[in-house]
Amino acid sequence: MKITEHIAQAKETLISFEILPPVKGKSIDNIFSNLDPLMEFKPSFINVTYHRAEQIFKKREDGTFNRVEIRKRPGTVGICAALMNRYRVDAVPHLICGGFAKEETENALIDLHYLGVDNVLALRGDSPANEKFFSAHPQGHRYAVELVDQVVKLNKGKYLEEDIVDAGKTDFCIGVAGYPEKHFEAANMELDLHFLQQKIEAGANYITTQMFFDNKKYTSYVEKCREANIHVPVIPGLKPITSKRQLSILPSIFHVDIPHELAIEMLKCKTDEACEQVGTEWLIAQCRELLAQKVPVLHFYTLGKPNVIYNVVKAIL
Repeated sequence: MKITEHIAQAKETLISFEILPPVKGKSIDNIFSNLDPLMEFKPSFINVTYHRAEQIFKKREDGTFNRVEIRKRPGTVGICAALMNRYRVDAVPHLICGGFAKEETENALIDLHYLGVDNVLALRGDSPANEKFFSAHPQGHRYAVELVDQVVKLNKGKYLEEDIVDAGKTDFCIGVAGYPEKHFEAANMELDLHFLQQKIEAGANYITTQMFFDNKKYTSYVEKCREANIHVPVIPGLKPITSKRQLSILPSIFHVDIPHELAIEMLKCKTDEACEQVGTEWLIAQCRELLAQKVPVLHFYTLGKPNVIYNVVKAIL
């Protein structure tokens, strides 16, 4: 079922989760052990992230170095199939521009269509760990709007090979990312919303936001979207803060603000357990406030903390 159909048919706020593929060489059993308890809450869908290849340098016997490309977290398409088979839940694979040629993207979409996947989240993706700025694949897309356009064309039966006639059509529901505190590369919020509007006009059906820790950021963002004539569902993305270290890491990596009150309470903590409790209580309060606002979905970034997410969802339902 499409995400927009889940939302349209729902009588109350839905629950969804997001997971990372395991590092290459690790078992999918770790994903199952994390998700098994969370399935108690009957999530409407589970997002699976996608990761570009990274370049590393391996030393040769003669002392020189060889540059090698590796993909640390492969398996997004296979994980989606496994989740659908094990849990009978809709899986939402992420698609990214960075590191992928258009043909690779088309082939992934064909595989997903064959598997019965109805949804994708189209993202530009981040720059490689060893590069300061984003670089597109030479035969790929530079912007998420171009990726959205490719999915829309496939939905119409238009493939990269123009000589394919009477081609089968896909029917993906397309999500895109939104940034309540604006994308860090955008000159200002107005321009960020302009680019978001372009993605919606290209054919995107819903928005999932970057994490935020102040609900006023989300509420204001939705209002600005509506003022910009963006009327698709805006799903809030949520994550717990569980350590003092995250007070500096999250703003640095994700370019989000940590509310002063939350930061102060976290800094008072003497143990890891106390930090986790503060983060849990803050997220519970966030969720209750968002439920009162009747948001379409509460989307949780689990990212290795399924026990915290479990405690939060258990407290609000």
